[in-house]
Amino acid sequence: MERQLLDYTLVPLGLLMMVGYHVWLLYRILKHPAKTIIGVNAINRRYWVKAMMEDTSKNGVLAVQTLRNNIMASTLLASTAIMLSSLIAVLMTSGGGDQSARLFVFGDRSELIFSIKFFSILLCFLVAFLLNLQSIRYYSHASILINVPFKKISSHHHHHHLSSEYVARSVNRGSYFWSLGLRAFYFSFPLFLWTFGPIPMFSCCFLMVFMLYFLDVTFEFGCPIDTSDDDEDKNLQELGERSLV
Repeated sequence: MERQLLDYTLVPLGLLMMVGYHVWLLYRILKHPAKTIIGVNAINRRYWVKAMMEDTSKNGVLAVQTLRNNIMASTLLASTAIMLSSLIAVLMTSGGGDQSARLFVFGDRSELIFSIKFFSILLCFLVAFLLNLQSIRYYSHASILINVPFKKISSHHHHHHLSSEYVARSVNRGSYFWSLGLRAFYFSFPLFLWTFGPIPMFSCCFLMVFMLYFLDVTFEFGCPIDTSDDDEDKNLQELGERSLV
């Protein structure tokens, strides 16, 4: 009974730690985008799209090559996710592998718990697969739109601005889905260690949150804008809100 209590306490605490960190990260991205890596990249991608669309005859090849590299990265993650999902499905149908290996698990060893463990990992990889598919979808749309000669179609400056904003949103959404798919892979690590017991799973959640904090937060902002010191925070906030839409 004491071993079962570890699964009922440490596992929810570990998952709550991971979810709580990402809720805090989402708040930082929405309210202070210039202090997060995701927000900084979103703002800079917006300027990159505008620079590429200024002269498609010179920058068109570079833009398509960059987006193609992003599509290849999303394709790699999607392929890996669906391959691992198939592997987990095989393990579930075969009864979870060697039964003697469960003797080394310090926790609940029931068939139900092992089924829940494998199903959680399977669900994590399936979510990663779907998110990366959406990333490929948006990048594919953007690779076509970024080379459309909007200046030849219309000479109205407002139309050019709306077109570049639309392409920038497509590129940013592709990046957001890619980041979410990568987060699903991150969540799979503690779920995988859960198969060895709740203690390794909780330890992995703690180390994962500690590591992700230094990967997600930045105190230096690099953006191609020129603002005064008094209005810098306000301008960055407005830029972040427009880029994150």
